Amino acid sequence: MDQPAVLSLLEGCTGKDATIAVTGDGSLWTARTAWTDALRSLIQEYTGSERRAGKDKTYAAHDRPYRDILTESAFADVEEHTIPIERPWTPQTVIGYLYSTSFAARPLFGDRLEEFQERALALLTEHADAGVLIEHARFDVLLARRP
Repeated sequence: MDQPAVLSLLEGCTGKDATIAVTGDGSLWTARTAWTDALRSLIQEYTGSERRAGKDKTYAAHDRPYRDILTESAFADVEEHTIPIERPWTPQTVIGYLYSTSFAARPLFGDRLEEFQERALALLTEHADAGVLIEHARFDVLLARRP
């Protein structure tokens, strides 16, 4: 995303007292638990060591925190809020989620998709407690206003 262009657009189309929100909750790729680490390793076994961002691309992390980018924009008055969340998953819902992401979409597995799915379900079932996997995450909210 062209961050300066988006912020410029927001500056031009919002009122003087507008607040913009930048939110995020990470992903199972960045979550750190025994089951997410094992799952990420399995995905990398099939797709390569770099995080994928679609069929022919790799993911590049942002080089600067969003807070810093916002403070250099017209929306320089920034409040940061972190909300801890606990998300329950089943092995099947994890697989469905993975297929909706750019790092584990179905096309990335090619003719090994069925094999991956079988191994992923076995791995997740092994880690599940009574059929449930818990993701401890956080929801980050940046609220930015004009000073």
